[in-house]
Formats: sequence, C-alpha cells, structure tokens
Amino acid sequence: MDMKKLPVGESDFKKIITENYYYVDKSLFIKEIIDRGDTIILLPRPRRFGKTLNLSMLKYFYDCCPEDLPRVSGSLSPGNTPVPPRNTYKSLFDSLAISKAGAGPQYLEKIGRHPVIFLTFKNIKESDWESCFYKIKKLIQDEYLKHDYLLNGMVLKSQEQEYFKKLTDLEGNKGDYENSLEKLLIFLNRYYGSKAVILIDEYDGPIHAGFNNNYYDQIIDFMRNFLCAGLKDTGQYLEKGVITGIMRIAKESIFSGLNNPGVYTLLAEEFDDKFGFTEKEVETLLTDFNVLPMYDRVQRWYNGYKFGNTIIYNPWSIINFLAGAAKELKPYWINTSDNKIVETLLSKGGKELKEEMELLIRGESIEKAIEENIVMRDIDSDENSLWSFLLMGGYLKQTEKRTDASDNTYYKLAIPNLEVKTIYKRIILRYFNDKIENKKLEIMLKAIIEGDIEVFEEIFADYVAASMSFFDMAGDPEKVYHAFVMGLLLWLEPGYQVKSNRESGYGRYDIMIIPADVSKLGYVIEFKKVRKNETVESAVESALKQMNDLKYETELLEKGIKNIKKLAIVFNGKEVTIRESR
Repeated sequence: MDMKKLPVGESDFKKIITENYYYVDKSLFIKEIIDRGDTIILLPRPRRFGKTLNLSMLKYFYDCCPEDLPRVSGSLSPGNTPVPPRNTYKSLFDSLAISKAGAGPQYLEKIGRHPVIFLTFKNIKESDWESCFYKIKKLIQDEYLKHDYLLNGMVLKSQEQEYFKKLTDLEGNKGDYENSLEKLLIFLNRYYGSKAVILIDEYDGPIHAGFNNNYYDQIIDFMRNFLCAGLKDTGQYLEKGVITGIMRIAKESIFSGLNNPGVYTLLAEEFDDKFGFTEKEVETLLTDFNVLPMYDRVQRWYNGYKFGNTIIYNPWSIINFLAGAAKELKPYWINTSDNKIVETLLSKGGKELKEEMELLIRGESIEKAIEENIVMRDIDSDENSLWSFLLMGGYLKQTEKRTDASDNTYYKLAIPNLEVKTIYKRIILRYFNDKIENKKLEIMLKAIIEGDIEVFEEIFADYVAASMSFFDMAGDPEKVYHAFVMGLLLWLEPGYQVKSNRESGYGRYDIMIIPADVSKLGYVIEFKKVRKNETVESAVESALKQMNDLKYETELLEKGIKNIKKLAIVFNGKEVTIRESR
C-alpha cells in the first residue's frame, strides 16, 4: 500500500480526501441521514469518536456555496430568480461507498443542492459566562462572514442588512445572537431558493463547561433559545438539521420545543457503525500499517465499546497509536477537565456507589437502569444519572440488556478497556497525592508487601487525618475504607488480587489481599469503628476475634497461601489503630 498520512487531529473532510490522508470510509453515514425521515437528528457519542469529521463530510456533500469559489454578487431581490446551486465537491465522493452502485443515484442527486450552516461548539470551554458568550458571538460572526455575499444587491432588506452587520461587528445583543441561526436560515433560503442544512457540532460542550464553572443557567438559557429559534417551525426553510454532542440534555427544555427530533444515542441500533472504528476496520488499518500481530494487545487497550449491536474501537486512540513511530500502547484519550465528573463520583459518592466502583475496577460488571436523557443538575446527587453520564461519555460500556415485567430497561456496565481503566487509575492517584505525598505512598505500599505493620500504620494514619474532616469520621469511615481499597486494587496489580466484602470461612471479610506468588504474604483486613461505650482496645479485640472465629483466612489457605497476616484497622474519630493477630 502507498502509505498515507494519518489524520491526527484533522477533521476537515476535504483536506483528508485531497491531501493523501488515510480515510476510513464512513460515507454511508450520508445515506443513513437521508434515509431517516427525521428533519432534525441528534446523535450523541463520546468525545473524539469522529463526530466533527462526519459533520464536515455532510457539509461538503450538501453544500451549494463552496467557500473556495468566487461569490455571485448580483442584484437578486426577494421574489426574483434565486442564484443556481453550484458545487465542485462531487469528486470528493467518487471513490467512496456513497457513490458506488449499491447506494443508488437518488443520493448523488443531492450533492451540492443545499446551502449549509456549520457551527462547532467543541472549543468553547471557558471558565466564566462572559468569556463563553464572547466566543459564541465570535463563532456566529465567523459563520455570517462566510455568507457576507448576502449583503450584495437587494437580497436583504435594509433592516436585515443592519442586523447582519451588527452580528459581524460583534455589536448585537443577546437576543440578536439567539435569533441568529433562524435569521441566517431564512436569508440563505431566499438567496438560493433551496432549503438549508444546519450542522451543529458538540452542542453540549459549553453546557458541560457551564456546569463545571457555575454558569450553567446562563448557557442553558442561551442554547435553548438559539436552537429552538433555528430548528422549531422552520420546516419551510430547513432540509436537515444534524446535531452532535456527548449526550442529550434533559429537563432543561433545550429540545422540548422541537417537533419530534430523532434521537439516536449509542444504545440505538441506528448509526451504530458510523462513529468509531469497527473490528473489521481496525483489522484493515493494522494490516495496512504492518502491525497486525499487535491486534490482540490493541484490542485490550482500545476495544470494548458497544454502540447498538456493534463492537467499536476508540478512533482517536487507534489513529494516535498508529501515528507514533514506536507504536506505543498507552492512553491517548485523556482530558483532565472532561474527567472532573468522574472525580466527583469517587470523592462524593456513598458506600454503595464506591462498592460498585470497586467491582468495576476489579473487572466485574454492575447492572443499572440507564436514562438516555441526562439530567445534569442531578449528576452530583442522583447515582442513576451519574452512571448514565459515564456510559454516554465513554467511561463505561454496556454488555447486556434486560427488561423487567414493568418495561424498565437495565444494562450491565463495565469498564471498556485498559485505556479507560488508566483514566480511573490516574484520578485515584491524583486523589491520593492530594492527601499524602507520593514517596510516602510508595513506602506504605512497600510496607504492606513486606509485612511492616508499624510503618504501614504510621503512614495510613497520616492519610486518614488528611482525607476526612472530623465530622465525616464521626459518622462512618466508609469513605476512607473504599478509597483505600480502590487504591490497593490499582497499585498492587498485577502481582496481587484485592477483594472486598466477600465470603470466606463462615463470614464476610472487609479486604483480602491475595498474592499471585503463593510464597508471598497474604492479608485479611477488618475495618471497625469504635462504638459508644467501647474502647479502642476492646474494638481491636472484637475485630481480631471475629476474623479468627469466622476463619476469614480460609480462601487464602485454599489457594495454597500459608504466610498470612490478619489486621484489625480501628477508627476512633480521626485516630487509627492497627493490630495484627498473634
């Protein structure tokens, strides 16, 4: 194969096709868009799964006013003959699936027949509302300037020309910009005599920024008015409206005014192979770049997503992996700001949620009811909304679906692959580093492995003191306990298996550390809070007696591990005492 360039960070369809970039053919996405009866289509997918490139492809397919052609400057007035469409982009599709016999000529007839409005909000992630609104105004200004030929002749009435110039001079008020999508739609329809196509990329980017930076109400209000003005009751001007984002934002009325938009999340069978790379596409890529022997390892790192009924790989990670000379398997899909909500999950969640996180990090699955319409306000307080957010955002995958007698739908959820697991690991590591310096953390882990309980107790006590307020510790030490377990799960792999809250002997232990090498030290650990009218020493004795009487070490013995320590970790407020069974 003539080795082509890999489009790392490149999402302009024309550039990829004309400048010898490798392109995984997703052109039948166009066919599926046309075939859907919905005028307005919302396609939520995780970040960096090819949304911008697919919308760019739609732009070049539909566009009847190419930016690289001279504009017609005529004296067209309302009611006169519109400017005929013209498009030189047809050749971009000549070798793609949309142009082959199976697609049908009815699709090719639509090439270059509609003006296009294309706005991408993916780079609007400002820390305050004023900066966010300014960038939105600049975005709208840029789109209006692309169509400044509308100012020529008599296409616009004098008031409309004044409105147009206010936007391009950044002098419009909030209402002017909220109405800008609708106005441009009408202007283009009048000029070309053809319905326009609206493409909105990553519409919820500024909404997530607003949620994280305390201007949520302002951005929700703007986006609701902006989108509804342009997409509601504009059927006489609108051919198609295609919107992408990470998820469908619910209960904020962003889409409530629209006339039955088609919403196809990653749970839907529609469009299931149009974002991300399929197994066959990845196999072809690895073959073309002479790394097919690495397929199994690539699969463990970047596979695991399931869109509809199709297994999907992360395209951003695959492209970056192939582009590197060393072909290094590592996490490429990491963005600290986008992981903020996951950090909220780990730091604020209750006992049940943290137990479920332990299961996920251990490689097991959990079953949850998933809501496709995300309630952003509830993510901090409603665990179901949080699990839905993690699934739609690409931090989890769904494996099985179940519907109960009441038609409630449940999905089994798991961490997709090693790359995403690394994201969780980095978040937990950052959490621990905030509480205890990295060198001490290493010493604490070394003390566990070597059985130095005195050193372990000293550093663990420092961690507890730094982690929780007295109010938290006065209630229940579960937050410390579960954070500690997740840390052990991640740091002691792969030489040790860490289990929690499992049956062994005649009861359920809190933590068991199982070495892969049976000659090494194994642990059973029991956490206990000092109750009212109880001393630290009596609590220690109670915990040790419980472990001995219920024979918690049974599972370790059955695995052939004979070197075993049983530890009682007792909390009295923020004070910690650790004792081992004699």
